[in-house]
Amino acid sequence: MNLSHEIRQLTKLAWPLLIAQVTQTLMGVSDTIMAGRVSATDMAAVAIAASVVMPLLFFLQGIILALPPIVSRLNGAKKFDEIPEKGQQTLWLALMLSAPLALAAFFVPSLHGKLGMEPELQRITLEYIQYLLFGAPCFAVYQVFRQYCEGLSVTRPSMVIMGIGLLVNIPANYIFIYGEFGVPAFGGAGCGIATSLVFAAMMLSTWLYHHFAPSMRRFHMFQQWYAPRFNEIAEILKLGVPIAMTILFEVSLFAVVALLLAPYGATIVAAHQVALNFSSLMFMAPLSIGLALAIRVGHLLGEDQPDNAKRAVQGAWLVGICSATFTASVSFMLRYQISGLYTADQQVVKMAADLMFLAALFQFSDAIQVISGCALRGYKDAKAMFYISFVSYWVIGLSTGCILGLTDWIVPAMAATGFWIGFIVGLTSAAILLGWRLAYIQRAQKQQLAV
Repeated sequence: MNLSHEIRQLTKLAWPLLIAQVTQTLMGVSDTIMAGRVSATDMAAVAIAASVVMPLLFFLQGIILALPPIVSRLNGAKKFDEIPEKGQQTLWLALMLSAPLALAAFFVPSLHGKLGMEPELQRITLEYIQYLLFGAPCFAVYQVFRQYCEGLSVTRPSMVIMGIGLLVNIPANYIFIYGEFGVPAFGGAGCGIATSLVFAAMMLSTWLYHHFAPSMRRFHMFQQWYAPRFNEIAEILKLGVPIAMTILFEVSLFAVVALLLAPYGATIVAAHQVALNFSSLMFMAPLSIGLALAIRVGHLLGEDQPDNAKRAVQGAWLVGICSATFTASVSFMLRYQISGLYTADQQVVKMAADLMFLAALFQFSDAIQVISGCALRGYKDAKAMFYISFVSYWVIGLSTGCILGLTDWIVPAMAATGFWIGFIVGLTSAAILLGWRLAYIQRAQKQQLAV
């Protein structure tokens, strides 16, 4: 198989994932906009509560992301009988991890009066957290079915079901935020109820697809029931925890930077958030390519085709660089217009546009590092990705950002600009180190086969 064949295969897997990821982002946007129409307090409460709960859910999702490379490798090796059990063991693990989150929801009201927040803001925040935690098991089960399908190279249902989630999210927000059809108006806290209903709808939709789709009949997860097997669960955790920690490192890094910038005032924080929000949207393209690559690499390794797996990585890098060239060009050339879509404050627009110039630069290294990291998942080498990500993001990137942004050691304190230069340095370090690790794994595997 040549490079163009692998590019076609990756594109076939990646484009539904891209639409699914963008749709997921739009759910967060709809929550923010609809809560903001009630009051600034409601919008702030949704933002604060989401910053608390979503990292927990992302961590849970990260562990479940161990399933696609496991399933894809078994599928490539034609070990079809082993696939349903791997799905069930991941399902047991997901329920074990999500059940405590749902139980924790009952204790959230006891935090009232203990957070040092304005009373109304605190009330809405805690109610949102409580409602969202109740939906954690539905989120976990949905992720298991989704990743199970994706591991079998069936990615289109993710796109369709995420669309169903958005279609549920908007009317559910309308009903529970504003109070319609006899339902009380919950304000911003209603977003938590709506999101939990979205999780339930997506869980049910994914299960229905898994149960009835002809393409899944051969791999039906419940052809036979398996009790929890803790040695199997431990293997899933061995791969999943480093993936989850890597996601947590990146998510928490941007949250910490926002906190460090807070003393510089609302204008700088707002400019940072505008540039970060748009950059996150642009990141969906290389992320989708990376997710598709993890599936493809696992499948090819299962078929004992390491040379084609290497070729798939090369194809993903090429597509990733092309997509980064496009998104970086858009970010640079339209940076003032894009910033103006977020705010009418011209000072914020100018500062955000300056940051988006830096965002355009780091999209190349960001694409390479996420694609390389996802490739390592396919090779089941997540532990190295965990260490490299920690060093690159928190040791190199954040340290550089703090020195340039907060101190006068090298240049006068640059505030947000310094931190964004730190992002560039950290992501470039990750791209180099992950690329080096990937090349090392590929060489080691080739030498092992030659023996």
